[in-house]
Parts: sequence; C-alpha cells; structure tokens
Amino acid sequence: MAKFLRGGKVVIILQGRYAGKKAVIVKNFDEGTPERPYPHALVAGIERYPLKVTRSMTAKKVAARSRVKPFVKVVNYAHLMPTRYSLELEDIKSAVTSSEILQEPSQRAAAKQAVR
Repeated sequence: MAKFLRGGKVVIILQGRYAGKKAVIVKNFDEGTPERPYPHALVAGIERYPLKVTRSMTAKKVAARSRVKPFVKVVNYAHLMPTRYSLELEDIKSAVTSSEILQEPSQRAAAKQAVR
C-alpha cells in the first residue's frame, strides 16, 4: 500500500475534540511506537479560525477577531482524512520536533506559540 500520509500533508481530523478542524502532519509514525502501538501522526492545526471583520469595527475588535488559536496533537491515522493539499514545513518542524514535547505543559505551550 502506498504511504501517502507524509509530513506536510494537510488533513481533516474526523474524531474527538478537534473533529472537522484542519491540520498539517508534522511527523508520522507508520509502525507505531512502544507507547502507541498503532500508526499515528503528530499534527499541528487550527483550533479556532479568524472571524469575519468589517470596516466599521474598532482596531481592538479587529485584533481580537483576527486571532488564531493553534493546537498540537498526536492523532491515530484512522481519525485523519487526507486532502490533496501539502505545505512546506520548515517553520513548524523546528518548533515541534517530537511527541515528547507534548508531555510537559510548558513545552506544549511553547510549541503552540511557535506554530502560530
């Protein structure tokens, strides 16, 4: 079977808290790991998208509505639907290198900030 879930592939998450949200595969684990013995991927995505902005809004309101909230998560392949789109990942890969970053809350927050 062809391996099409590679780093940089844009996917849609199908299950869980982030169902329906778009994400990008940062690193894939086709064979699994000892703690997760199933194929999975480390993804970075958008939890809250920017809202519509109109000309009559104040600068403060425009800034608040333009904010993006990212997420970084490990997701089973069964819960990912690939799209035909891909991205270049140099910026994201340097920020989120491995799934060990997700263990420590302060490292997770730093990774989210870098992904933003």
